[in-house]
Amino acid sequence: MTTRTPALTLSAARALLGVASNADERELRTAYREAAKRAHPDRPTGDAALFRDVLAAYRLLQDTPVAQHNFPPAVQAVPLADRVFLEIDIATAVAGGAEELAIDGRRLRLKLPAGLREGDKVRVEGVMFEVRFRAQDGALVRGDDIWLTGKVDPRVLAEGGRVDADTPLGPRPAWISTKAAARGLVRLPGQGLPARASHKAGDLFLRLEAAEACGESPARSLLKRFAAAWAA
Repeated sequence: MTTRTPALTLSAARALLGVASNADERELRTAYREAAKRAHPDRPTGDAALFRDVLAAYRLLQDTPVAQHNFPPAVQAVPLADRVFLEIDIATAVAGGAEELAIDGRRLRLKLPAGLREGDKVRVEGVMFEVRFRAQDGALVRGDDIWLTGKVDPRVLAEGGRVDADTPLGPRPAWISTKAAARGLVRLPGQGLPARASHKAGDLFLRLEAAEACGESPARSLLKRFAAAWAA
């Protein structure tokens, strides 16, 4: 039986291609070509499932007017009878936290456990809250897994190595092999959403992008000068 990939949301599609919510057609096309090239299954480091997701993301964003890519400010909670839809960010889903809401003239303070998933329910003082994730550029949740776009040193993308990737959820340490660097994607098992109830711990997928060059370190400059002098 073939497993169907869940439909992508606009925020998920943007995160997979690494484009901003106001990206124009040229930026979208360039991002798609780069992502498709990295994931193409004909390459030694390709990934057929990821390639299909990249193609689906591109088609979705192509068919969506740019004006709709911009989400209005998230509403903290929208009452519906005795149930409330609660939007939280991904960092809260990972580590837990607290939310304070005003409902029917009452102020409720919610203590949220780590590991909440989309659709989970939390009851406080007779009110049922249903969890929804807030859209966040460069970050999305798919099931138990978290997908982040991480900025890394360009040298690491070329050579591999240990890095602290700069992501929307803060630095994430990772060891990037040359194969992962070539793919532009690294999987960190067990570093997605934490285990909770019947859910197992998810994985973290880092989509790698080169950070802006910050100049050569003095030590590296000295080493290069020494090597040049030795060769002469």
